[in-house]
Order: sequence, then structure tokens, then C-alpha cells
Amino acid sequence: MSWKPPVTSADRLRARLDDEFETVAKPEGLRRTSDLRRAAESRAASDHDLDGAAPEQAGAPASQWQRSSERRAAGGRGRRGKEGGEGAPASEGTPRTPPKGPSLKMRAVGYLSRREHARDELARKLAPHAEDADEVERVLDALEKEGWLSTERFAQSLVHRRASRQGAARIVQELRQHGVDDVQVSELREQLRATEHQRAFEVWQKRFGAKPEDRAAYAKQARFLASRGFAHDVIRRILGAGDDD
Repeated sequence: MSWKPPVTSADRLRARLDDEFETVAKPEGLRRTSDLRRAAESRAASDHDLDGAAPEQAGAPASQWQRSSERRAAGGRGRRGKEGGEGAPASEGTPRTPPKGPSLKMRAVGYLSRREHARDELARKLAPHAEDADEVERVLDALEKEGWLSTERFAQSLVHRRASRQGAARIVQELRQHGVDDVQVSELREQLRATEHQRAFEVWQKRFGAKPEDRAAYAKQARFLASRGFAHDVIRRILGAGDDD
């Protein structure tokens, strides 16, 4: 029987330290299965917390996480607004400037460039676009001074356009409706009366071309010429005396 030295407390402490050192120094492949399982579970829990777990589990305070999510949401709305062409809404108190149209004088020149106008006629067209009647009168005065506006030219132009189709009475009525001066109206009426018969005959010739054969035809042709504004004495000269006046 061999002799063994007695085991002291120092020997037991040294043996325990050796065991612990050996466990820590073991390579990854030689560690105990329980240690590996705990390490894997710890890494999986850490990844889950970082990917989308609650802020307390990820290690960040709840208030800080909420502020971060609010900033991300605000940034997303800003990007969507830029991509979709939607800017920040305009302030309700900011007045919108209406689109500026042509000036009153430019409108008047536009009308006059198409045809001649009487002063009263042009004033009626400009009134809806002016702030007050005085503004219209100032524009009309300036246009007359510059030669753009002339009621006399308008009257001559109207007679030239109507004379081949209408009689003196109808043309004179239209001149007065446009505010042409009575003196000029009288002069133009005399000119029209001088050519009334010839103009009426041309209108009748183009429409009928033959004398009326009976009273009904006579009445029809006479009404037509009268509706065009030709005088009754001119109509009787063209159609004949007829059975009655």
C-alpha cells in the first residue's frame, strides 16, 4: 500500500482555479452545449430587439424612440409632397393676386382694330371692365385725341356696310341707336335718299325679279321692301300703284 500525501486546502483551491481556467480557455468548438445554446439565444434576442422590438427592449428610452419615429414620418410626408407636386398649403390669411388682364385702353384698341365704333357703343363695351364711368370717359377722350376713335368714321362705315341691303329709314334708326350726332344723321339721310330708288330696285331684282301678278304677290313684295327700310314712294315706283295704298 503506497503512501499518499495529505490534500491540503491550498491544493483544493489550486485545482479549482485550474478547472475554471481550462473552461475559459477552451476553443469555441469544445465548449459545453449549454454554453453555446445560451450564447445563441442571447444573440437572437439582441438582433430581434434591434430590428423592431419595443424601444425599452432595444435599450432606448420610449420618449427618444417616439421622437425619432415622428421625425421619420415627417420626412416621409415631405418627400411625398415633393414627388407628388404638393407643396405646403398657402396661409389662409395671404390674399391671392388675381391674374392681370389687358388695360382698359388696350381693350378699346382691340375693339377698334376690328371695326369702327361709335363713342357710346365703345363705352358700353368697356363699362364692365372699368372701375367707374370716369375711367371710361378718360380712355375715350384719349382715343379720340389720338385718332383711334371717331364717331364720324363709324357712321360712314355703317352706311357703307348697310346701303346695299337696307333703306334710309332703317340705317338712320341704327345710327341714332349708336349715338351718332343728329346733324350728321341728317346729312347721311339726305345722301341715302338720293340713291334710295336704285338701291331698292337692286334688292327687289335680286329677290323677286318680276312684277307681282296679283294682290297677294304685290303685298308680299311690298312688305319685304318695307321691312328693309325703303320708303313707300320708292316701293310704289318699283311695283306700280297697286290696288290700294
